[in-house]
Amino acid sequence: MEVRLFPNAARPGVGMKPRRESSRPQLPQHSRHCPVLEAGSALGYLVYPPLKPNESFHLEYQGDGRYRIVYFVRAKTGQWQPVFALTLAMPVGSVGMMKEDVQFMVQDAGVSEADAIKLAKTFIIPEDFHTPPGAVALRAATNFQTPEGWDTVYVPVFNMVDRPVAPMLVVRVETDWYAHSSEFRYVLEPGEGIPGSHNMPVGQVFFVPREEVTLRDCTTAEMEAIRQSQSRFQEQKEEHKQTTPFGLTYSPHYARTSSAVRAREASSRRPSRQTPPGPPASSESE
Repeated sequence: MEVRLFPNAARPGVGMKPRRESSRPQLPQHSRHCPVLEAGSALGYLVYPPLKPNESFHLEYQGDGRYRIVYFVRAKTGQWQPVFALTLAMPVGSVGMMKEDVQFMVQDAGVSEADAIKLAKTFIIPEDFHTPPGAVALRAATNFQTPEGWDTVYVPVFNMVDRPVAPMLVVRVETDWYAHSSEFRYVLEPGEGIPGSHNMPVGQVFFVPREEVTLRDCTTAEMEAIRQSQSRFQEQKEEHKQTTPFGLTYSPHYARTSSAVRAREASSRRPSRQTPPGPPASSESE
């Protein structure tokens, strides 16, 4: 399957490309021996914000419908220097205009107030804020167009165990016909914030077909086959048990079987090589 990529309209070419990553920095090292956990982490692709390596931001929900995003630039000294802050105040009772207030934190920011607002809105989507209260929407550097019949699901980064972790509203979009701009909707508590940097993913995406699923109970024969399969797997798993230098016992049987299955699948998809036809046989007898 081929998924096409198109960039953030306001900052094309800025930000890291989506990528698969099976490891998570906060998980213990022995999780490397859990192939199903790593497969869950690697589902789909990590997606990054439209930030340059020397840029970052911090988005905070201050409560009472007020949100504040601070834009930072790394100085030559290596320290992060706040350049400006944009405060957004939602209308009371959802009636009226959203208020935007820019505060510059350096004498010569090099951008006007209008430019600062425009820049901040390349990282966030204020129109989708505050539904529900505390909800924020982060833009991504990359958008996706799927093949016909396939959707894109936007989720938080799987298996991130850092605390606290803000909840996220998961959405599924029919990206085969709708040119959706990738966004990730988190819900913050008052005083809670989300940082953004060049190499920090804002979320994760994976792709699913719009195919109806029919559920049915297994037959007696199918149940017996499943039980036999489970029994054989456990026996083979025990036969392949290993111990790490740190005393952790694990079995690589699942990972090895999975690799073999994937290799067979790849082989079956690969076009077979046919022997090129030779020169036509002579009609004369030798």
